[in-house]
Amino acid sequence: MVALPRQGEGEATVRGHMVVCGDDGLAHRLADELRDVYRQRVVLVVPDEVEVRLATDTGPTTEDTTRGGTFVPVQVIMSPAPTKEALLRAGADRATALALLYEDDETNLRAALAARRLSPGLRLVVRTYNRKLGRHLEELLDQSAIVHSPGLDRAVLDASTTVLSDADTAAPALAATAVAGTSKIVQADGVLLRAVERTPPGRGETADPGLCTLALLSSTAADPAGAEGSEGSGSPGPLLLPDDRTVAGSAGRGSVVLETVRYAGPALPAHRLARRGAPLGELFSSRLRWALGGVVASVLALTVTTTVLTDADPVHAAYITLLDLFSINDPAIDASVTNQVLQLLSGLVGLALLPLLVAGALEALGTFRAAGALPRPPRGLSGHVVLLGLGKIGTRVLARLRELDIPVVCVEEDPEARGIPFARGLGVPVVLGDVTEEGILEAAKIHRAHALLALTSSDTTNLEAALYARILRPDLRVALRLYDDDFATAVHRTLRAAHPDALTRSRSVSHLAAPAFAGAMMGRQILGAIPVERKVLLFAALLVAGHPPFEGRTVAEAFRPGAWRVLALDTATPSARRPDLASAHHDGDDPQLLWDLHPGYVLRPEDRVVIAATRRGLAELLGRHRTEAQR
Repeated sequence: MVALPRQGEGEATVRGHMVVCGDDGLAHRLADELRDVYRQRVVLVVPDEVEVRLATDTGPTTEDTTRGGTFVPVQVIMSPAPTKEALLRAGADRATALALLYEDDETNLRAALAARRLSPGLRLVVRTYNRKLGRHLEELLDQSAIVHSPGLDRAVLDASTTVLSDADTAAPALAATAVAGTSKIVQADGVLLRAVERTPPGRGETADPGLCTLALLSSTAADPAGAEGSEGSGSPGPLLLPDDRTVAGSAGRGSVVLETVRYAGPALPAHRLARRGAPLGELFSSRLRWALGGVVASVLALTVTTTVLTDADPVHAAYITLLDLFSINDPAIDASVTNQVLQLLSGLVGLALLPLLVAGALEALGTFRAAGALPRPPRGLSGHVVLLGLGKIGTRVLARLRELDIPVVCVEEDPEARGIPFARGLGVPVVLGDVTEEGILEAAKIHRAHALLALTSSDTTNLEAALYARILRPDLRVALRLYDDDFATAVHRTLRAAHPDALTRSRSVSHLAAPAFAGAMMGRQILGAIPVERKVLLFAALLVAGHPPFEGRTVAEAFRPGAWRVLALDTATPSARRPDLASAHHDGDDPQLLWDLHPGYVLRPEDRVVIAATRRGLAELLGRHRTEAQR
């Protein structure tokens, strides 16, 4: 960790920079991401009591940068709150983008409104947990931008305000870690894509290319896959976006391929995946149905007998029979012997049916109460994910796992946790209890689980649960949520050394959420970034119009090795396109992206494509686009 100088009395003197305001680790991580990945000038605004330390390298990466390979420092300004004066000191009126990352939604809202008044065209990225408030805030700030700049371009407006939740943005990476064992993912059109490192294929073997080959890794005899980075991987270094001929001639080198995240384990039966409720079939149990059937049969039989032996009509006979059956009729003292015998017979039948009727009613009541209770893990369950903690992060991760149809068993100590009603609505089994107590993880069937996600708000609880789970099953895949990045790194290395055959991942939420916030700071066309050793591949959604390398060319012709490559085509009509492909799907939305794109497809100006590009390649594309637009 590198301590940055405190510049609380100074002002930002740069222009076209990015301003990050926050009071926790996410602000530091985002500033780090913008500087090291996107090579942006950053001004960081933090409270006085926060220690300003960023997890950064001491110099530029090995790839050429837009700043000529020079190290770009982060300017730090101290302010207890993001007031108008603090924003002016940070140069928000001259900045390209502003991120407001305070834990309090109201603080972010006030600062966003102040920033919009300072600079109507400023790109805003606002952190909030309340989704409903976030949607209203986006509309309000966009409307404010229109009022201040009536001629604002629609494309600029779509990217002018982005409201994100760290829980929502970290959830896909945590879900991918449980399923695929990696957090190197990009989300596009609701699909999770991961970058997978492949070791060189053996003699006579053919490597799986996935969707495409993103890079060839550095290789030496000792480290053929370059899994630990390029410093010790020798020469040649990693080669980004190679063409097919280069890939075919790269014997002995590992590769990074792009593939979709899928769950290959067993799924729950369909009836267990459905939402739980209290259907009539469960309320009317077999005992209750037998009891009701007996009552109906007895009433019919006694009604027919009464009608035949007396002068009563069938309706009156049925009425008298029901009164006698439930012993609520007057004694037939002055009636005929036949009526007296029928009354006694009806009373005896009613006494015989009463216990069965009561038992059935009690069983139906128990079924009704159980329908609203938390389901327990079913017998024979295996290959599932055990999720610890149903707080803010755990609830979002649970939603993502269920979208992937992955069986989940949750463990939560607080019966009033925010995720309990959500889990009940999905019919997800929940074990209530302290995960550190003996028998809780066993009740969640951890010994037959596919992975463990420890996402409680306590680092020690997550670590203790992970260690105990490893005792029960040494090869279990484990992912821990830890707040401190240094602690997360130390835990990861220790567990990996202790259990080399098992997959261990320890991540802080700020570490997982920062790439999504950084992508929003760069504009909504940036979907994400994936590191390849010491280099970075960027994923972006671009409109073909205004980009000569794409317009009127085939997909194969548009591919420039080492710079950019077209991965997918947006099949939606321009009016129906979602402005932000990196956001999660809404219910009922269909996928828009076509990933299996024919190399001979000719790109039209109205097409929107998803590309993978190097930093230099994307800068060239965006620079050309701005030049064409200015003509």
